[in-house]
Parts: sequence; structure tokens; C-alpha cells
Amino acid sequence: MSTSERGERGVDPADVIVPDGKDWTWVLERPCPDCGLDTPAVVREDVAGMVRANAESWLALLAGDGAGLRRRPAPGVWSGLEYACHVRDVFRLFHVRLNLMLDEDGPLFPNWDQDETALAERYGEQAPAVVAGELAEAAETLAAAFGRVAGEQWGRTGGRSDGARFTVESFARYLIHDPVHHLFDVTGERV
Repeated sequence: MSTSERGERGVDPADVIVPDGKDWTWVLERPCPDCGLDTPAVVREDVAGMVRANAESWLALLAGDGAGLRRRPAPGVWSGLEYACHVRDVFRLFHVRLNLMLDEDGPLFPNWDQDETALAERYGEQAPAVVAGELAEAAETLAAAFGRVAGEQWGRTGGRSDGARFTVESFARYLIHDPVHHLFDVTGERV
């Protein structure tokens, strides 16, 4: 259904989520021209600290203007609150996937539709203070898990149903780009 059809049926086009169909694994090969993160240069052992630092930035953002957090900058573009909810859920999901990689041989990750989750969980209606607490907890859980990875564990593998394959090391680098990039999406500040 097109955006105009949705508008005719009573759905505000500004509330429509435009799915991101990009394959972002390219960030493992070159710096991101948008957010500025040089993902290939990220030191794997630094990812835990980077997750914690990123979470601190999100917590500062969530402590700001509640109405401003809910405002979408353009139709089809998530609000700061919606991005924060997504980052919280990314931290949770990547913790599950990290554990799968460490506990199983070459697991295939369960699919996750981020756009469907945003709609089903009503990201834009969540309470910023609650999201902040949940994001902080999810970030610390994930950071601690990455902090325990050692030696040959960095070479363990897992993959997505679209054929993308990761080692724990490449998975760590791929992960950190997501919350860093989304902070750029909200603030416009490059790393």
C-alpha cells in the first residue's frame, strides 16, 4: 500500500515507517561516510567500552525534552525516542546472537523485522525514562558479554538467513556501527 493510500485510509503519512532494506555489512569494509565511524579500524576489545559510551550518549538524549524526543524530523523518519527504542532492542538482540555464536557451532540467527517491532511495540509512545533504564541495562549486559570474549572465541561464527556470515570479531564491529550511526541520525554529530 502506498503512502498516499495509507493517508486516504486514515493513517497519517508521518507515522509510516519506511523500511530500511540496505545491506549494512559493507561497513565492515570501509568507513561510514555518514556517521564517520571507521568500523574496520575498530579494535575488537574496545567494543565493550564503545557500547557503554554510546549508551551514555543515548541516556543524555533521553533525559531531554520529551515532546522533542517524540517529534519525527520528517515523514517516515524515526523520532529520537524511536531510534532509542531501536538501539535498546539492538543491544538485546545482539546479546542473544552473541550467546548463540559462543554456545553453538555456526548458528543461523532467528530473523528480526525491526520495522515490525517498532510498530508492534509502539516505539513512539514509550516513556523516555523507562526506555533509558532498559537501554542502560541492555547496553551493560551486552558490553559485559563482549568483555568476557577471549582468545579463539573471537573466531566463532554465526549468520543471518540472507547469507551474511560473521565471526564474533566482525559481529562486534558490525554491531557498534548501528548505535553510533543512529546517534548520528538523531544528533547529526559525527564520530
